[in-house]
Amino acid sequence: MAYYQNIFTQVQAYPATPDLGIPIPDQERDRTKQATFVHWIGRFGNAQVGPIYLGRLGVLSLVCGFIAFEIVGLNMLASVNWNPVQFVRQLFWLALEPPKPEYGLKIFPPLAEGGWWLFAGFFMTASVMLWAARMYCRAKALGLGTHTFYAFSAAIWLMLVLGFIRPLLMGHWSEAVPFGIFAHLDWTAAFSIRYGNLFYNPFHMLSIVFLYGSTLLFCMHAGTILAVTRFGGEREIEQIVDRGTASERAALFWRWTMGFNATMESIHRWAWWFAVLCPLSGGIGILLTGTVVDNWYLWGVHHGIAASYPHMYPPVIDPASLPGAMK
Repeated sequence: MAYYQNIFTQVQAYPATPDLGIPIPDQERDRTKQATFVHWIGRFGNAQVGPIYLGRLGVLSLVCGFIAFEIVGLNMLASVNWNPVQFVRQLFWLALEPPKPEYGLKIFPPLAEGGWWLFAGFFMTASVMLWAARMYCRAKALGLGTHTFYAFSAAIWLMLVLGFIRPLLMGHWSEAVPFGIFAHLDWTAAFSIRYGNLFYNPFHMLSIVFLYGSTLLFCMHAGTILAVTRFGGEREIEQIVDRGTASERAALFWRWTMGFNATMESIHRWAWWFAVLCPLSGGIGILLTGTVVDNWYLWGVHHGIAASYPHMYPPVIDPASLPGAMK
């Protein structure tokens, strides 16, 4: 008898014809009519590809995303004089920068001085918002909960804080993140240094806790399910409503190793909340930086989080304050 594994699948069991899903009256035109099976995809998951439902929201989202991608890409290509070789060589260092501080919150600065950044940001934001609306509508149409929609919305919240809400509160678009690979990493480092080390920001601390915590929970859960796959543990719905030997062995393992165990249902709530709270708390921390707190290190010293630096040298007197100094 063949042995079934659920990462690199050795046995691919699928019907003679693809499963096209439930009928959706008055909306069939929004869903592709074809589906097929791909052996190599089946080695990692379900071998069926399609049908795909985009609908109006999905199509608009892809169009807006493509426009944003093209604006950023063409500006990067123009920055290397339309040289494809240099574009590939310098891709990690290329960037599309936001407008300079002197333009404030001007909606239409010169295209070459931040205008293209605003256009790209608009279409990128429209793309992710439309995609989120599509996720919500699809979940409702299938009678599902809206957990994926709210999880995606948490990521959108962080994106909006970085590129729209905080720059709006600061009074100029230059506070936003540039488009680019190393450019946004450089922005992150400079942002932390400018505001006194972001590691002293308590919401940044929470965000890291939830980031590492959600990763740990995912690893623990995935490892547990893979460990009990031989007992049917991957059929989690069955294990939730009718506990079998897989669920019982998994629960016993964690009680033996750390004293208690999550259930086959509650572990997904734990993971969902940890993952969602990561961008939510991170967004709050970014939003407070520069608007409420100018220096997180000094804030940490004041609140007993960080130790103050010892005074190694006598205070420096401003020469302009001395008697006889030129006014």
